[in-house]
Amino acid sequence: MGVNNLNYSKNGLALTELFEGDILTAYQDPRGIWTIGYGHTASVRPGETITQEQAVALLFSDLRAAVHCVNEVVTAKLTQSQFDALVDFVFNLGIANFRHSTLLRDVNAAHFPEAVAQFRLWDHCGGIVNAGLLRRRNAEAAEFSGNTRIGDVSASIAFV
Repeated sequence: MGVNNLNYSKNGLALTELFEGDILTAYQDPRGIWTIGYGHTASVRPGETITQEQAVALLFSDLRAAVHCVNEVVTAKLTQSQFDALVDFVFNLGIANFRHSTLLRDVNAAHFPEAVAQFRLWDHCGGIVNAGLLRRRNAEAAEFSGNTRIGDVSASIAFV
């Protein structure tokens, strides 16, 4: 059982929005997965379109699962920046990948320098380094280390 009960901050949300973009027409990501809005993949069909309001609603719904996962499985006490970085990572890579990752083991052991290095190992798509994923992992690692200020960290978003 996790020891954290944190909400995703506006800084974290800015990180996710920065790397996900906002595309209102379904497209295939680099792995060929149909995607729409801010990285939403569940039940997306070719040719589907959504409104901006629907994109935001899907983003918040998808983030809710990532927030819950991080709060549930992380047993080390986290700072807001560490939490935000992990939520973005889970949002992008998936709950199952995070639950079985060395990153999670390092975080739970409070081996934070090792955890920072783990972010950068998740930059491949189809077996090759993806420049966008590398930028995202570097940003998450910097956020985890407390070295970024993308948005306003003073306010947080409750995903209840």
